[in-house]
Amino acid sequence: MGRKKVAVLFGGCSSEHEVSCVSAYSVLMHLSKDKYDIYPVGITKDGRWYLYDGDYKDIPDGGWARGGRTRTAFISPDRETHGIVVLGNGRAETIKIDCAFPVLHGKNGEDGTVQGLLQLAGIPFVGCGTLSSAVCMDKAVSNSLLIDAGIKKAHYLWFYTRNYKKGSGTIKAKVAARLGYPVFVKPANAGSSVGISRVAAEEFLDAAVAKAAHEDGKVVIEEAVKGQEVECAVFGSNKPKASAVVGEIAASAEFYDYDDKYKSGKSQLYIPAHLGAGVSDEVRETAVRAYTVLGCRGMARVDFFVRNGGEVLLNELNTIPGFTPISMYPKLWEASGVTYGELIERLVDSAFDEDV
Repeated sequence: MGRKKVAVLFGGCSSEHEVSCVSAYSVLMHLSKDKYDIYPVGITKDGRWYLYDGDYKDIPDGGWARGGRTRTAFISPDRETHGIVVLGNGRAETIKIDCAFPVLHGKNGEDGTVQGLLQLAGIPFVGCGTLSSAVCMDKAVSNSLLIDAGIKKAHYLWFYTRNYKKGSGTIKAKVAARLGYPVFVKPANAGSSVGISRVAAEEFLDAAVAKAAHEDGKVVIEEAVKGQEVECAVFGSNKPKASAVVGEIAASAEFYDYDDKYKSGKSQLYIPAHLGAGVSDEVRETAVRAYTVLGCRGMARVDFFVRNGGEVLLNELNTIPGFTPISMYPKLWEASGVTYGELIERLVDSAFDEDV
């Protein structure tokens, strides 16, 4: 195959729209123009799709959508099209593409929706498929599958928000009996700490559930684990590999929240993590096992807690990890000997090759 035609999808109807734009800028800047024909496709917060042909530097701050360098466009589910339909001047044109690189975080991008569209269209794409994307996004489902596979996690319970309205007393009793306080209250389907609250006592539970319910119709409540927060990068499909090193986060807030991850940059990242060699190996092995159990392919960042320096508890898998300048996923591969540019090229190649 000669020069590959690659569509990079960014933005999206998500609370993580802005982060996606920053990640996409980094990806686009590292995609070789000598090897690829690149088609940036931006999705606005209200769900409008555009082909963008302006300067990449206008993507991170949202200027791409205001600068007049866009044309209405979308991925067609029709396999004959195998690419992008572009509308303008009363006519439509099509651009065939070889693969897509979704750089979309959170709902309506990382949760299997876009992946399903690309599978319908018969277009190879970077990252996890429809089912594994949806499963990893839903904390209630992924927790159940991981525990069934014997992978240790924090104690938790989940419920539909409509049931909390009818039976909050029963749920509060279960939280007190099974988990104790403090706890973390999370929307089952959201990313990057959006809608999450640390709750110190029962009197604050109603407000935390309401905050989580604003993001999703299911809520997960987990015990608060006191320990190190560490992360491992995984790449591949039939033969997935973990990064040679594990990273550690020392959050500046009471937990590693959205601002800490993407805005303030105040959290400290330690690569390698402050872990014994045996514990680091256990994290890496568990990351690959969880990745396999949940049917992941292409890439994922796997997040853990390590309690008392030795007890490894899996937190969650992120199927489209951040690619911003402060993101752990590319940093872990860089520390493992793979440059950012090499990583992006390998990810594009992984869209075509299942045995990576």
